[in-house]
Amino acid sequence: MRQNTNEKTINQSVKQLTISEDEAGQRIDNYLLTKLKGVPKSLIYRVLRKGEVRVNKGRIKPEYKLQTNDVVRIPPVRISEKEQAPISNKLNKVSQLEKHIVFEDEVLLILNKPSGIAVHGGSGLNFGVIEALRALRPNARFLELVHRLDRDTSGILLVAKKRSTLRHLHEQLREKTIQKDYLALVRGQWQSHCKVIKAPLLKNELSSGERIVKVSEQGKPSETRFSVEERYTNATLVKAFPVTGRTHQIRVHTQYAGHPIALDDKYGDSQFDEQMSKIGLKRLFLHAFSIRFEHPKTGELLRVNAPLDEEMKRILRTLRDQK
Repeated sequence: MRQNTNEKTINQSVKQLTISEDEAGQRIDNYLLTKLKGVPKSLIYRVLRKGEVRVNKGRIKPEYKLQTNDVVRIPPVRISEKEQAPISNKLNKVSQLEKHIVFEDEVLLILNKPSGIAVHGGSGLNFGVIEALRALRPNARFLELVHRLDRDTSGILLVAKKRSTLRHLHEQLREKTIQKDYLALVRGQWQSHCKVIKAPLLKNELSSGERIVKVSEQGKPSETRFSVEERYTNATLVKAFPVTGRTHQIRVHTQYAGHPIALDDKYGDSQFDEQMSKIGLKRLFLHAFSIRFEHPKTGELLRVNAPLDEEMKRILRTLRDQK
């Protein structure tokens, strides 16, 4: 059967790939995203559903976790011109991420993630930071997120380049030895005596797939520590250190304290947001500016900072001038 001229074959023939120790432990769908560069996520799920991808000659589900020495059969995959166009547009944006890399060695990559880009494709988004980094580093055998950041939050994001690195950093996260500091611009005058908020958080998922978090006795224990960085006429720049890592934790804890973050579309205050929009703020003012952890290979204590973007710096200068 002749191939349609409007189609491009990404994978020319059936491939049989054996999973290495470094590749083991990841989901088959994520593995295929790294092997089939430029193929839409929807198409990868389609070949999985149809049973065209096999592991050890058997059908598997997208959430299947690969084991060392598994043999993966990857079929030829064709994409149409219609599907190719958006990919090339996205790859243009990918190259811009290079300048946001603040640290990289053979086991680890640290990104100063821009606001407005999701860390992972999903929830209606088929392209995120991790897919972009895999396109930037096509020869990397392993690239996985160590943790997550909300789409609208900017700043430090750790990406492991080895399975052993991922395990080591996850262990540090479990033991709470990684310190992540955030900067948030909040409404009003933050009270100096408010240094710790311990309020359990309950996550709800709406039918649309949107996640909303609220303080509830039925929620999981959550703790954030705060300190005042700078005061303005009607706002405060606070430093936040989340002891636990719950979804939307800083955003909900600041709202709970009566000081929602500027331009937070889920937990914010419309009047405060309007004031901040008038001076040029166009995004959520929450930024992961610093991280401290033990380097997985050398064992040294590493501290990495991610500078605020120009928009945030300009907003702070304007607020300072207004004082």
